Amino acid sequence: MSLTESETDIDSDRRADQLRLVEALLFAAAAPIDEGAITARLGEGVDVAALIADLTEHYRPRGVNVVRVGGGWTLRTAPDLGPRLALEQTVTRKLSRAAIETLAIVAYHQPVTRAEIEEIRGVVISKGTLDTLMEAGWIMPKGRRETPGRPVAWATTEHFLSHFGLAARGDLPGIEELKAAGLIGPRPDWTLAETVHGAEPEAAEDSDGDEAEDDEPEDVEDETPSLETASGDGEEPA
Repeated sequence: MSLTESETDIDSDRRADQLRLVEALLFAAAAPIDEGAITARLGEGVDVAALIADLTEHYRPRGVNVVRVGGGWTLRTAPDLGPRLALEQTVTRKLSRAAIETLAIVAYHQPVTRAEIEEIRGVVISKGTLDTLMEAGWIMPKGRRETPGRPVAWATTEHFLSHFGLAARGDLPGIEELKAAGLIGPRPDWTLAETVHGAEPEAAEDSDGDEAEDDEPEDVEDETPSLETASGDGEEPA
C-alpha cells in the first residue's frame, strides 16, 4: 500500500521539524551532546543517527561543521577558516620596580650573574623577574662564569637597544645625565632596610656604633664654680 501525498507531506514536515530541533540542540549545548540526550528530546523510535548524518552533510560546505567530539556532537568552525579568524592583540604590561632595577643593573654591569645582581640591589630577586625580562626580549644568557657552580651571566639584547633607541651599549646615559633628568637622586639611608625587612627605619648610629642623641637638650647641673669653691676656704673674700 503506497503512501498518499498527504501522508508524504506529513512525514516530510515531521522530519524537517526533527532536523531543526537537533540543529537547535547542537547550537545551544555548552558541550558536545550525545545521541542519547538527543533521543530524550525527540522521543523513542527516531533515527537520530540519520538526522545527524543529514545535518553533517548540510553543514559540510558552510562556515560551521557538525563534528563528533569526545563521544558527542557539536558545531565547530570549519577548519580552513581558523587561520583567517585568528586575532592578534598587543598586550602592554607594566614592569615591576624589581624588573626595572634588574634591567638597569644588567645594562650597566653586563655580563652579570644573578648573584651579582642580588649583591648590587641588596635583595634577593625571584626567578620570575629574569624570566619576564627574557620573555620581553631585553636580556639573554651570555655564557657562564668560570666559578663554582658556573652561574649564567646575563646581558642585554639587540632588541633592548632598538626599543630604547640606542645604537650601542656605550650610548647608555651616564650618572650625571640620569641625575639631570631626575631619574636618580639621593635616597634616605633607611630606604633599603625598610624595603627589605618591612620594618620602620632604625635610629641612625654615630661612628662608634652608638645611637645618636636626641636633638632636645637634656637638663644638666650648672658646673660654674661658686665663690666658695673658687676661694678654696669656704669664706667670703674681704
